[in-house]
This record gives sequence, structure tokens and C-alpha cells, in this order.
Amino acid sequence: MAIDNKTKELIAVGASITANCQPCLQYHKNKALEFGADAEEVAVAIEVGKQVRKGATAKMDSFAASLKDVVPASGGAKDSICCG
Repeated sequence: MAIDNKTKELIAVGASITANCQPCLQYHKNKALEFGADAEEVAVAIEVGKQVRKGATAKMDSFAASLKDVVPASGGAKDSICCG
């Protein structure tokens, strides 16, 4: 069974939220509206994305806290090669 373009874009709206990608969210919001989604449907997709992101963040925070043999770096992550 195929998924219509409106549904694909609403999924992408939620995924954009979980990825913290503002340009992605703007693009997929516009595409969802173009394919016939209304503002309420976009808002619901955003809320679902927020719920998924919140759950994933809580799990990662819990996992990170469980790494008892890791000592936090004194300078923070600014010298990291990962994520900026």
C-alpha cells in the first residue's frame, strides 16, 4: 500500500522536529500544506515529533548518566569533531 504525499510530508514534519532541523521543518511544513494538509494536521505532526524527541532525549540522558566510568571533559564539547 502506498502512502500519499500529504502523509509523507506530515511524517517528515515530525521527523524534522526530532532531528532539530529548522530548514527541514520549514520545507516539509510548506510541502504538507501544498499537498493538502491543514494547519491542525501540521500542528499534530509537530506535537508527535516533540513527544518522540522528548522520549529519545530522556533515554539518552539516562544512558549517558549510566556511563559511570566516564569523566566529563573540563572544557565542554567545543573541541569535539562531532556535531559542531
